[in-house]
Amino acid sequence: MAIKDRLSNDLKDAMRQRDALRRDTIRLLLSAIGYEEKAKRTDALEDDAVMQVLSKQAQQRRDSIEAYQKGNRSDLVAREEAELAVVVEYLPQPLTAEEIADIVQSAVAELNASGPQDMGKVMGRVMPQVRARADGKQVSALVNQTLRGLSA
Repeated sequence: MAIKDRLSNDLKDAMRQRDALRRDTIRLLLSAIGYEEKAKRTDALEDDAVMQVLSKQAQQRRDSIEAYQKGNRSDLVAREEAELAVVVEYLPQPLTAEEIADIVQSAVAELNASGPQDMGKVMGRVMPQVRARADGKQVSALVNQTLRGLSA
């Protein structure tokens, strides 16, 4: 079943169960997918594109949680965490740090990267493989650390 169809079915279930948080979060996700479809001038996105939208939505909530924690807004933190939990249900299983490190090492070897100047090439090779399954900041830090180790 396509992810968008699954979201639509889950929205109906949430409405039947009167689960306001889940209903509202799924509506926001479907709205974000709709905006992306309009931006790309298509009737339906592929599952990979839907995953990218969901990944962006999850990252937005993580950023909001961080900002609200700095502002001591525990009420808003709780709401964002609850929404994040709903979004994460639709994302694939996250990669472990070891799996990410293996992907980075193989990309460095394939590209014969020699130092930090090759960061863009390595990230270009790694990100499509880890998209929606790893945080970009974490991947970037690991690539940077690996490339600095090569030049030392």
